[in-house]
Amino acid sequence: MASAINILNASTLEDERLEGISQAVGQVFGLRTSVTPAQLNLDRAFDASRGQYNSTALLAQLLQASGGMDEKRIAVVSVDLFIPVLTFVFGEAQLNGIAAVVSFHRLANPFYGMAPDDSSTWKRLEKEIVHELGHTFGLYHCHQFECVMRSSTYVEEIDLKLGSLCTDCQRKLAGIR
Repeated sequence: MASAINILNASTLEDERLEGISQAVGQVFGLRTSVTPAQLNLDRAFDASRGQYNSTALLAQLLQASGGMDEKRIAVVSVDLFIPVLTFVFGEAQLNGIAAVVSFHRLANPFYGMAPDDSSTWKRLEKEIVHELGHTFGLYHCHQFECVMRSSTYVEEIDLKLGSLCTDCQRKLAGIR
C-alpha cells in the first residue's frame, strides 16, 4: 500500500508550478505528495521516425530508478509521447504498480494553434496526473462522464472531466487500500 506520492519534475516546468497540483493530487488520494526534480534519459526513448518519445521506455526508466515500493511516482515531462499502437498519448501508467509518466506537451493551447491559457494547461495536467496515478492504484477507465478516470483522446475531453474520482471509483480505491 502506498504511503506517499512523488511527482518527479523531469520537464521544463518550474517545481513551483507543480506544487499546487501536488496539493490537489494529495487531496484526491489522501496521501502526502511531494515534488522532486528528476532527470530521465530522453534520448533512450526518442523515436526519430516519429519525432516522439516512447512513453513505455520512460516508464521503464522510472521502474529501474531507486525508490520505495510504498511510494507512487509519476514523472512529468515536456516532450511528445506515444506508444506504438497510438499516434500519441497524454501519459502512461503501470497498472496496479508504482510508476507513471505524463506529458504536458499536448495539454497547452499553443500546440493546437490557440492563444495560451495557463489556467487550462494546469487544470489539464492535474487531471492527467490524477488519471495516471489512478491506474497505479489499480483503477481502470471509467464510463462516468465527469470522472477523472474516463479515457481522454482529446484535450476537450479532459476539459469536460472533473479533477476527482466518481463515487464508484472512490469506492474501488477504498477497497484497494
